[in-house]
Amino acid sequence: MVNPMSAPARFDRGHTDDLMSFLAASPTPYHAVANAAERLDKAGFRQVAETEAWDGTTGGKYVLRGGAIIAWYVPEGAEASTPFRIIGGHTDSPHLHVKPLPDMGSEGWRQIAIEIYGGTLLNTWLDRDLGIAGRLTLRDGSHRLVNIDRALLRVPQLAVHLDRSANTEGLKLDKQRHMQPIWGLGDVHEGDLIRFLEEEEGLTEGEVAGWDLMAHSIDEPAYLGRDRELVAGPRMDNLISVHAGVAALTAVSTADGPLPYIPVLAGFDHEENGSQSDTGADGPLLGNVLERSVFARGGSYDDKARAFAGTICLSSDTGHAVHPNYSERHDPTHHPRANGGPILKVNVNMRYATDGSGQAVFAAACEKAGVPWQVFVSNNSMPCGTTIGPITSARHGIQTVDIGVAILSMHSARELCGADDPYLLANAMTAFLEG
Repeated sequence: MVNPMSAPARFDRGHTDDLMSFLAASPTPYHAVANAAERLDKAGFRQVAETEAWDGTTGGKYVLRGGAIIAWYVPEGAEASTPFRIIGGHTDSPHLHVKPLPDMGSEGWRQIAIEIYGGTLLNTWLDRDLGIAGRLTLRDGSHRLVNIDRALLRVPQLAVHLDRSANTEGLKLDKQRHMQPIWGLGDVHEGDLIRFLEEEEGLTEGEVAGWDLMAHSIDEPAYLGRDRELVAGPRMDNLISVHAGVAALTAVSTADGPLPYIPVLAGFDHEENGSQSDTGADGPLLGNVLERSVFARGGSYDDKARAFAGTICLSSDTGHAVHPNYSERHDPTHHPRANGGPILKVNVNMRYATDGSGQAVFAAACEKAGVPWQVFVSNNSMPCGTTIGPITSARHGIQTVDIGVAILSMHSARELCGADDPYLLANAMTAFLEG
């Protein structure tokens, strides 16, 4: 392992600048995959429909389904049994999700009914200007992305005069009673929110038949610190990994020289609530795409089994940087630091899928890229989180290594990372995909 403090003090910030633009333009998983697809299009990839027959031609292709994207690049000379190298991540983040009957109110305030998605830090959504974004389903079955990126909603906190114990005993929030945002004054009328969105999008009244909408912070990502060595922004968990994966995949697809593997990017939805959906890591999407790629190149079941046996997945998700105010919550010998390079995530109870063999693969990729790396292990007295790694490994029978970027304020409406770490992660991913 490279000493994290041996990393160069400053890198080209072009990658991080681009990440900040990606975060701001991706308030929902649907926007994230649309933005990823746009970048892939510019790199020569083409979208293929799941309902159509696939061919075995070389080049870059991708599938979109809801808030998920699977992209892959078939190099010249690839055989049906050629293994895959997969970058896995997730597109969703904890948030306030609009309920099916959104219009509500009390005491003369107009409010929006929300449901809590994932394990968000509730207090970070208080007194924050929020927009609404997501996907509208129209009566003809088509979809329309919507993003009201201005101050529209707010979850007001109770004044300290009415809760004198908030600073001494801790803020206590009820998910149902205390988290419904306001968006105006007056009487409540059923259908107000959707009619407002139809007007904003230039749609006729009643054209919207369904919706998947989320509140999001409208605060822009920003550099932070005396030397701008940190970045604060929304949805870093886990759009840092998705953005880095797109950068890595497009880089290897345009590089000179042969590729011994088929590089793949898998961005799943619904990781924050268990991954059990048709667009989640516990669903069949990735396996279907990989199998169809093998069969489209004339492969057999045996070719597929051989390809999967040689396949490795880097499951990339954020992890915990050591917190200066709560260092006792971390393992005493494993203290990942911001700008120390990507982290290898290890848990013997398989909350992460990494083993010693996987560590060797990751170390080799970092060495090839000249990237320092660190190790994250939970304090034995603290429960360990998990991600798509163990799910991917168990569902598809492929070797998986869990990695990521160390951040603070995980699951907050606004998270914090080192400004160099996203660039280091993308370089390590590129080296991994190159083999």
